[in-house]
Amino acid sequence: MKKDITPYNEKGEKHGYWEVYFDNGQLAYKGNYVNGEPHGYWEEYYHNGKLGYKGNYVNGEPHGYWEEYYHNGKLDYKGNYVNGKRHGYWEFYWDNGKLYSKGNYVDGREHGYWESYWSSGELQSKIYYI
Repeated sequence: MKKDITPYNEKGEKHGYWEVYFDNGQLAYKGNYVNGEPHGYWEEYYHNGKLGYKGNYVNGEPHGYWEEYYHNGKLDYKGNYVNGKRHGYWEFYWDNGKLYSKGNYVDGREHGYWESYWSSGELQSKIYYI
């Protein structure tokens, strides 16, 4: 059963829980708005029904653990955001599921030791960011 929940606040801004569907009936996204901004846990999907991403927002900015996926359902990347910026340990993957790169971010910028890999899984490079 489809839910068609579309609450607004007194200013006409999206407010509360929303579920939006594609024309084909597949869920497009679900999550909460607070005064027109995404806030809290969200999931967004592709037309084919596969998960596109899942993560948390605070006042419209990604905040906390986040995962994004390719159209084929394989993990694209995972890591943490702090106030909309990548922060802490992140991993990125090729669309074949093999690790592409891994390392740390500080305030949205690469920091410290990073490794990158070819799509075959072999090590491509090691870089240290300051």
